[in-house]
Amino acid sequence: MVNQRGQKTDKLELLFEKITRQDLVESKLDIEVHREDPNFPLYSVKNFEALHLKPNLLKGVYAMGFYVPLKIQEIALPTLLADPPQNMIAQSQPGAGKTTAFVLAMLSRVDSTKNYPQVLCLSPAYELAVQTAEVAAEMARFCPEIKLKCVIKGEVPKNTKITDHILIGTPLKMLRWAFKFGMFDLNKIKVFVLNEADVMIDRSGHRHQCIRIYKRLPPTCQTILSFGTYVGGATKFINIVPKPIIIRLLREEEVLNNIKQYYIKCKSPEEKYRAICIIYGVITIGQAIIFCQTKKTASWLSEKMSIDGHSVAVLSGELKFEQKLAVIDSFRRGIEKVLITTNVLLRGIHFQRVTLVVNFDMPMAMKEKADCETYLYAIGRTGRFGKAGIAINLIDSPQAMDICLQIEAQFGKKIQLLDIQDAEEIEKIGAYNALNPY
Repeated sequence: MVNQRGQKTDKLELLFEKITRQDLVESKLDIEVHREDPNFPLYSVKNFEALHLKPNLLKGVYAMGFYVPLKIQEIALPTLLADPPQNMIAQSQPGAGKTTAFVLAMLSRVDSTKNYPQVLCLSPAYELAVQTAEVAAEMARFCPEIKLKCVIKGEVPKNTKITDHILIGTPLKMLRWAFKFGMFDLNKIKVFVLNEADVMIDRSGHRHQCIRIYKRLPPTCQTILSFGTYVGGATKFINIVPKPIIIRLLREEEVLNNIKQYYIKCKSPEEKYRAICIIYGVITIGQAIIFCQTKKTASWLSEKMSIDGHSVAVLSGELKFEQKLAVIDSFRRGIEKVLITTNVLLRGIHFQRVTLVVNFDMPMAMKEKADCETYLYAIGRTGRFGKAGIAINLIDSPQAMDICLQIEAQFGKKIQLLDIQDAEEIEKIGAYNALNPY
């Protein structure tokens, strides 16, 4: 069987299985030198005007408070907006501005005179898809001719033809709308984006759904893979995307440069809770996220903090989609100061005011090994966009201490012991935290 790209399906699947064991291929080119050459794909810009955007789109960028491109944006955007379109794989730390870059590329490629989908953007979770759609809608606020639709929950009447230009959603829903119901033509798609592509590809279901969609896209379609920083750097899609420009700005350990990491020795959950209360009483905190291993622990902690007068929200896996969105939206608007969650449901979700992350339980993988990827994404909810951040790990057992040491060794960054009774030391942490304007 041959698909529209002239590839054999079985060959593509075999290739995919082969490259799942490969690491990210890094460009050997000297980015800093070639960024100065306007004829080179990695040429960079220092302001948004140099991109020659549509006036109303530029107006939307400024209205969002973006005046100077961040590093990933200044390198990636000239390539993403170039003609003919070029494929790109971009990897950088959380909060580096990847979403803004690929959303701007999506909006710029739309021909609003043609009423059919031209851009697909896939995310691994409903919440992240909604956030991406919100960013796109905000950026396009002065471009009412560009229509966007979220492809996540709910159904539409049969035989419906989608006339929106940009579809943002999850892989399974997008697959059903395109294949089962024929609501839009994949052969007319100009831009295909995989957001948090490492998650998409590591999950078996998402991986196969993304490949099925990708195989039906036209050869001229621009493909953009956005990778967060994660342990190992394995990207399983890389050899499938034709001739991509690869940008990898920072390694995993560099994500932690703006985050001070500490651990506190505790003897029980009650002592962990007292440690949180002491820290919260001394350090001025914008917002805090606390990660727990189980729903039971999250519920217990939430109840105790609420009784003590703290404004707390809880996010866990059993909540319905609408409930999750409501919790995230409420916390983002600052209604609650503390968000307690049972795992890294917040991957890719941005919170501007988070200055403290607490691991109530240390993230553990199989065979009592540290889950370094989960740890990185958990504490990466703070220290974003170059701001200062604090991460505190509560250690209540030799096993937890061993996991802490494994994480320290993995990233080569010291996790310092914090004596919770040392008021002077805690005040020093507070002074560092004050560097983070929220």
